[in-house]
Amino acid sequence: MHSPAASTRLWPLPAGGGQYAVRLRLEAGAAPTLPLAYSPWLYFTPAHLALQNSPGSQLHFFLEDVAIGQTVAQLSVFEAEDQMMARSPWQAPFGAVQAADGLPDAVLRAFLEVVQEQLVERGIRHFTLRPHAFAYHPRASAQLTHVLTQLGYTVELAEVNMHLPVTQSYRAGLHPSERRRLLKCERHGLRFEQEPPLLLPLAYEFLRRCREEKGQTLSMPLERLQELFQKFPRNHFLFSVRDAQGEWAALTVAIQVSPAVLYNFYPASPVAYNSLSPVVLLNAGLHAFSQASGMRLLDLGTSTLPTGLNQSLLQFKRHLGGVASLKLTFTKAL
Repeated sequence: MHSPAASTRLWPLPAGGGQYAVRLRLEAGAAPTLPLAYSPWLYFTPAHLALQNSPGSQLHFFLEDVAIGQTVAQLSVFEAEDQMMARSPWQAPFGAVQAADGLPDAVLRAFLEVVQEQLVERGIRHFTLRPHAFAYHPRASAQLTHVLTQLGYTVELAEVNMHLPVTQSYRAGLHPSERRRLLKCERHGLRFEQEPPLLLPLAYEFLRRCREEKGQTLSMPLERLQELFQKFPRNHFLFSVRDAQGEWAALTVAIQVSPAVLYNFYPASPVAYNSLSPVVLLNAGLHAFSQASGMRLLDLGTSTLPTGLNQSLLQFKRHLGGVASLKLTFTKAL
């Protein structure tokens, strides 16, 4: 076990001529001391970080620009139970680094070097980082990839992430076969709806059965999903497609990751509705919701199963008009 330590530590950063410092806070879900120079993704907010229940310690690193009095980058690290492995995030679609635009490569590299040094000092021997897909912020993804490669990180997993540009017409982007399915849904009286969170237990059972039909499981228990809806009611939504009789034909949980991005997190539809393909209508509704909310990107996620790439799911997302971008997972033996 680690000996008790102060909850906050501060180091001047060698790079940047004394302009920068690195602050480490050890409390669960610790907030930055200085105001942020950027708007954080949902998964980087203290409230969300606090819910990522790793068995080991949480280490929250903040890069501070002393000259302007702002936090210009952050990285939260979660230790495993053996205290020899760590990763970012622990329980979220992505984590790793979020930084202000314009941060020099040398400063980002020096920040990550300080993080590494502290992890080694704590006995961490293996570190894994899973940043957001390139589509979220291409320039930031390219910069982080470049710096991590310089520091000796390797790509443990390269995934194809698909998204829909919300500024473009949904129907215009559909493959002709999916356009026919959308028209078929409309002819049969299917409709898109936003459901109240109180239906989450019923919705969860619906999602579980749909996954079970495909030999898959849900990645989180109902209690965790309910907790996310309760803690972040403005970021979590339950959407459905109901048939003409009012029965659910498709469901999803969607997450507003930022003011610009909606993530289609848990889409599902029973095999009995395959002839109608209500998920096409479900995504039409999500696209319209995103447009009305002023977003620019509807994230359809990766198509990765434990056994590898789900080719049929990837093809379906392409037929929806999905645009591909990389989602990389990095690892390094420290």
